[in-house]
Amino acid sequence: MNTERKRPPRPEPVDLREVGAPIDGDPQISDRRLFFQLHVFGRCFHPDSIIENIQSQNPLAAVFYDDLNDPAGLGVLLVAENPAALMHYSSVLQQQQDRSYSTTSFRPEMTMIGRTYSSGREPDLEEWLIQKPLKNVLNPDFPWAIWYPLRRKSEFYRLEDSERGRILGEHAMLGRSYAAGGYASDIRLACFGLDTNDNEFVIGLVGAELYPLSRLIQDMRKTEQTTKYIESLGPFFVGKVRQRFVKHS
Repeated sequence: MNTERKRPPRPEPVDLREVGAPIDGDPQISDRRLFFQLHVFGRCFHPDSIIENIQSQNPLAAVFYDDLNDPAGLGVLLVAENPAALMHYSSVLQQQQDRSYSTTSFRPEMTMIGRTYSSGREPDLEEWLIQKPLKNVLNPDFPWAIWYPLRRKSEFYRLEDSERGRILGEHAMLGRSYAAGGYASDIRLACFGLDTNDNEFVIGLVGAELYPLSRLIQDMRKTEQTTKYIESLGPFFVGKVRQRFVKHS
C-alpha cells in the first residue's frame, strides 16, 4: 500500500502586469501605472504662497484647486508612478502647511488615492495608463473637476463575467457620449486596499464647465450599476483649477 502523501499542486505564479488588447495577435503588456492622490485643506487664506512653496520642492505633476464648497479651501492633486514619491511630497506639503500657515487645516476625510488600471480591452495600453489620465488633469481647457470615491456591493462580484460586462458597458457608454460631445472626460482609478474607508475606485470628472459634470453624475444614477450595485459614493470634492504644475516623475 502506497502511504506517500500527495503533494499539493504548486500555485501558479501571479502576473501583476497590466494587459491591453492584442495587436497583431500579441497582447500589450505594461508594468507602468500612475498613482493619483488628492489632499484637501481648509482655512487657506494665502493659497498662492502655499502653492509657490510647494512647487519649489515638488518635482511631481500637480494640480491646485479652489474648493467650490469652501471659500478658503484648497485641493492639491499629486501624480506619480512611484507611490513612495507621493508619500514623500505629501509629507513636504504637510510640513509647509504646518510651518508657514498655522491657520490652515488639513482635512484627512477628503483624501483620495488611486492607481490607473487596465481592463484588457484597451487599444493603446500606454496611452490609457499614463498619457490619457495625465493629459486630462493637465488640460488647460478643463478648469472644473469633481473627484469622488465609490464602493460596489459584494453582489456585483458574484455575477458572471458576461453580466458584469453588460452592466459596465451601459455605464461606459454614457461616459463616452459625454466625452464625444466635449462635455466631460474622466480619470478612472482603482483604490482596492489603499483607501482608509475600503472604497474600491476613485473617479475624476474634468471639463470646461461644471454643469455637464454634475449632469453626468445625475445621469449615471439611472444606470443599473448605480441603482443596484453601488454601496456608497463620496465624499465629493468640487474644484476649479487655480494652477497646474506639469513636471512629473
